[in-house]
Amino acid sequence: MTELCAIALGSNLGSEIGDSEKIVRSAIVQLSSFSEIEIICVSRWYRTRAITLPNSPPQPDYINGCAILKTSLQPIQLLQVLFHTEQMFGRERRERWGARTLDLDLLLYGDRQIDSPELVIPHPRMSDRAFVLLPLAEIAADWIHPIAGIAISKLAKNPLDLDSSYPIAIAN
Repeated sequence: MTELCAIALGSNLGSEIGDSEKIVRSAIVQLSSFSEIEIICVSRWYRTRAITLPNSPPQPDYINGCAILKTSLQPIQLLQVLFHTEQMFGRERRERWGARTLDLDLLLYGDRQIDSPELVIPHPRMSDRAFVLLPLAEIAADWIHPIAGIAISKLAKNPLDLDSSYPIAIAN
């Protein structure tokens, strides 16, 4: 049995200008190499201001986007593939909201709701994040958020962080 899933991708630690965009594009290619994963569609990429904790040093802008996958993996297996892919691109989990080479978040897994120590679906902060909702609305406008009961397109109308993260679509 297969299931449609939505993931978010982000990067802000490429070693040179343009590397973050190369990283997220390469992550899509890497995910498609798994026989249990089919990439259905990918949003445009967005340049997004980094939101940091108070008194944290400034960070470079992020490149963010979303993708819809079809997978035969169970949610925790897919999460493990996402973590493994992050590590392949040099991700080190040092601090919350820290800069990163690659961030992959499992946003939605069909209409499932999961609340375990390892995984929470839908992603608990996705409804507040313009850098998630804007690209997700491009490719999954009619997907109903399993808890809010509202289409992604409606959630994307006025995300809480729109003025602070200021996502701008860039060419694909």
